[in-house]
Amino acid sequence: MEREGLKRLSDYAWRIERRGAMRVPAVIYADEGLIRDMDSKVSEQICNVAGLPGIVQAAYAMPDAHWGYGFPIGGVAAFDPEQGGVVSAGGVGFDISCGVRTLLTGLKREDVEEVKSRLADRLQRTIPAGVGSTGRLHLNRREMDDMLHGGAQWAVERGYGTQEDLVRTEERGRMAGADAGQVSEKAKKRQLNQVGTLGSGNHYLEVQHVTALYDRETASVFGLKEGDVVVSIHCGSRGLGHQIGTDFLKEMVVKAASHGISLPDRELACAPINSPVGRSYLGAMRAGINCALANRQVLSHLTREVFAQVLPGAELSLLYDVSHNTCKEEEHAVDGHPRLLFVHRKGATRAYGPGHPDIPEELRGVGQPVLIGGTMGTASYVLAGSRESEELAFSSACHGAGRAMSRHKATRRWRGGQVVEELAGKGILIRSRSMRGIAEEAPGAYKDVSAVVEATERAGLARKVARLEPMICVKG
Repeated sequence: MEREGLKRLSDYAWRIERRGAMRVPAVIYADEGLIRDMDSKVSEQICNVAGLPGIVQAAYAMPDAHWGYGFPIGGVAAFDPEQGGVVSAGGVGFDISCGVRTLLTGLKREDVEEVKSRLADRLQRTIPAGVGSTGRLHLNRREMDDMLHGGAQWAVERGYGTQEDLVRTEERGRMAGADAGQVSEKAKKRQLNQVGTLGSGNHYLEVQHVTALYDRETASVFGLKEGDVVVSIHCGSRGLGHQIGTDFLKEMVVKAASHGISLPDRELACAPINSPVGRSYLGAMRAGINCALANRQVLSHLTREVFAQVLPGAELSLLYDVSHNTCKEEEHAVDGHPRLLFVHRKGATRAYGPGHPDIPEELRGVGQPVLIGGTMGTASYVLAGSRESEELAFSSACHGAGRAMSRHKATRRWRGGQVVEELAGKGILIRSRSMRGIAEEAPGAYKDVSAVVEATERAGLARKVARLEPMICVKG
């Protein structure tokens, strides 16, 4: 099958050659079924990305790619500052550093089944979720700046977790180069009472059990066995990250012409990495990353409190925490030579292969954990980064199922109560303050996450380690 200029490279990779304003080709990783069902806007948007200044090698789309603001969600692109490379607010997204954190519990499924309803109720009461939700932390302005510079390290210093958590967190829990002074007062105000909250949309806290192992050696290193119960937390930087994206998108649009940048889409707004606005955005965006890391760290502490009350024998240790909406300065080989690049991953997960020095030492031999969220009625996956992914997509993989239907269409097709009843019939308890929110996030509104993960593995981006299925899901 070849359409829309797509040239088949393999059963799991498709290429769009340079045309028009494209500076590099575009590559989409997917099988034939995912390509056939993929929104046509993905091809258009990834080609637009391929035309940005300073882009190197190619613009990439992951198997879960779908239409986004400027960049497709599931898009990956790297820029060289020595060649006029840019940083794009649209290439990071509005939910800066949205990511997944997975905790091991030491429990088996039968341990939780006995108290599942009570555990679900207690989690819902303890974990703030939903639009405008606020948490137990109420920061003043000095504390806000400390959090934006300190990330999860700031949270641990205040008793929300342990040093061991930081070892298993991307960037060891603190993104260097954050500059709280570049974050607007409006953004900070939105976050004063939101640290330690899930938010709404596709964010969740799930109690899951391991239903399949695909790589037993790696699973053992990760601490996963069949029947084990884990907890996964999916959320980001809440209102602060959204406001940073909004603020800088506007500024980048206004100043694009002065930088000699012609935008095919205003939401693709960007600025040269070494320009004043580019440096300001990077400082603010890194502060947003720290906000998200602190947020997930506090949520982990709250989750541990609940388990200590309901299942006091549980010991919730961190498997890993990794983001999927970031721009990071990383060293990658281009044409056989190492270069420092600014890698945008929007709805894409970093996936370093075995031996990479940024992986925690005890996991380094098997590769970085890559945590892939599903929907509240389908599986999630734990993958491991591959060495091949470095060459294929700057060490990147998918991040989830990817939407197949807009939230508006989903609410016309499903009722929240109907979804809750259907999932309860499958043994999955849903706890949410919004029936509309449940309808918007109905499992049928998403792509088949198993197909996405299979294509990710077959393309060589990451390899499957374990399949997780939900028992309890707490949503906004």
